[in-house]
Amino acid sequence: MVIGAGCGLRQGELFGVAPEDFDREAGVLHVVRQVRVIDGKQVFALPKRNKTRDVPLAASVLRLVDEHISQFEPPAVTLPWRIPSGAPTTFRLLLTTENGLPMWRNRFNDRIWNPARRAAGVTNPTRQDGTHALRHHYASVLLDAGESIKALSEYLGHHDPGFTLRTYTHLMPTSTARTQRAIDSMFADGPETPDGPTTA
Repeated sequence: MVIGAGCGLRQGELFGVAPEDFDREAGVLHVVRQVRVIDGKQVFALPKRNKTRDVPLAASVLRLVDEHISQFEPPAVTLPWRIPSGAPTTFRLLLTTENGLPMWRNRFNDRIWNPARRAAGVTNPTRQDGTHALRHHYASVLLDAGESIKALSEYLGHHDPGFTLRTYTHLMPTSTARTQRAIDSMFADGPETPDGPTTA
């Protein structure tokens, strides 16, 4: 789940991640596919709104991904591309069933996510406690660190920064807190300079 929390992926995108999507030299994760269900059948498809994107890849996330790969060799999974009658396409997926099959949303929620949620002490879960909460957590961490709405919108694959702003404005640090931190940082780390009209 580190990829969900560390890269802000949607659940279907999480199910579609392959080792070759990690660009170590550029330090990004290429979000280029998802696993979708169409007419009751799983397919590979482009991310939502057919919009691929690159997400900055933290070294800590990459280390955990490498640990996962060393313990669980990603199996080759073949699914149709885009529609059930589409061309068979194969990728080695990081997240599959124990039999090396593509993950189904309900199976994942019932057998992995919900038990983990209970183990974490979430006893009365709501819809907001689903895997989408990982995207919200990712957004809140970036906003708290001062990331721009425009950049966050691109990382999340939103169609419009305005949508991102409306969705996450309540998580943004107040301007008062940002201003105080900025000025504290300036005086704590900057050189002492004269104070007066001539320096304005």
